[in-house]
Amino acid sequence: MKEEFLHYLWKYNLFDQDSLIDNENNRIEVINPGDYNRDSGPDFFNARILIGGTEWAGNVEIHIKASHFNSHGHNSDPAFDNVILHIVAENDKKVFNSKGEELLTVVIKYDHGLYEKYTDLINNPFVIACHNEIGSTDLFILRSWLHSLLIERLQSKSEALMKILTATGNDWEETFYRILTRYFGFRVNTEPFEMLANALPFKIIRKHNDSRFQIEALLFGTAGMLDEALFKDAISDKYYKDLIKEYRILKAKYSLRPMHGWVWKFNRLRPVNFPTVRISQLSAMLSDTDGLFSEAIEAVEIRQLKRMFKVPASSYWDDHYIFGKKSKRTSKYTGNQATDIFLINAVIPLVFIYGRFHDDGRICEKALTFLENIDPEANSVTRVWESVGIKVESAFYTQALLQLSDEYCRKRRCLVCRIGSNIVSTGRSLINSSELMLEP
Repeated sequence: MKEEFLHYLWKYNLFDQDSLIDNENNRIEVINPGDYNRDSGPDFFNARILIGGTEWAGNVEIHIKASHFNSHGHNSDPAFDNVILHIVAENDKKVFNSKGEELLTVVIKYDHGLYEKYTDLINNPFVIACHNEIGSTDLFILRSWLHSLLIERLQSKSEALMKILTATGNDWEETFYRILTRYFGFRVNTEPFEMLANALPFKIIRKHNDSRFQIEALLFGTAGMLDEALFKDAISDKYYKDLIKEYRILKAKYSLRPMHGWVWKFNRLRPVNFPTVRISQLSAMLSDTDGLFSEAIEAVEIRQLKRMFKVPASSYWDDHYIFGKKSKRTSKYTGNQATDIFLINAVIPLVFIYGRFHDDGRICEKALTFLENIDPEANSVTRVWESVGIKVESAFYTQALLQLSDEYCRKRRCLVCRIGSNIVSTGRSLINSSELMLEP
């Protein structure tokens, strides 16, 4: 048995109410189970119980065995001196707090069908523990839980993004530039693109936003791709030589230090995803703008955002994938899938966090609306959810379901999942069942 199951029983009064009896055979009535605590200290704060007509207020601690109070070191920790009730599955020993006072320890009794349901879920071999039961989950509970999960996923990204924001001196445009550039790597070249953004600050690019050619020279040069030993077939290529000439001037002007060109990966990539093409597309986004992020904040419709990020590589790349080698002629726009990746992973999370940072609910809500208007992502996770009858309607749902899979299903945290905890409680009268979950 795990303690989390006993926590669940206590929080939602899913136990035999008549089983709580003190040492003098007085019935213990639970007025309020307390506030669930996931950090250090007692499991529930500010509980209120009634014993023999006397109301007690304090904390509640829960263990599988009473002796665990000592083995966990609580008997010498003053933080546990205000424990008014010790709930256990097995009362194997009298325990005392750091003041030498004996704790009122009570064995909790419950319907063992609840525990069987719980163990069935956490031991289920399916990727989704509630594979067979989720179809019967109330639609309101499901939708409200997915909404909470999406907020949780966006908030989970805030720590990493806030670190970048702090490193840039709270410059939102610079922060956005670094995050967006990183996602141009599409996993294979994520690190090199991140290195490029760190080596070439946006404030330098901004000074040349009226010249796409100069931005390309800055990006390709700092990326190390203008090293003449890297693309030997481009030695006589005019465009390539012009970029080298321009970059030499800009490099000296800004004291830039190019990366090593060998860090870029081309193998096993479709030519349209070559970093050469992606860098040219990035230069298109960064030209003719004082800041993409300010434009993203001002956008009111998803189509405005998509227009910003669906751009072509420069004309040179119409018949090239690498410097110096011609290919079949075709315009190389960032496709719909690539645009959605930028929006889902870079643009919308930062817009949401910007709204939170400035306590502007309108901006946060706008970010969520943007996700609702982006087509759902197609991946192994969404396919699993669709196989159990969950209709994946938009990127709003795919992001929420990714959070559910990553943080709950795979870790078998069924009792802190609103769906799982509702299933475990089947057939019982609950407190606020629409919000049923173990988290506070």
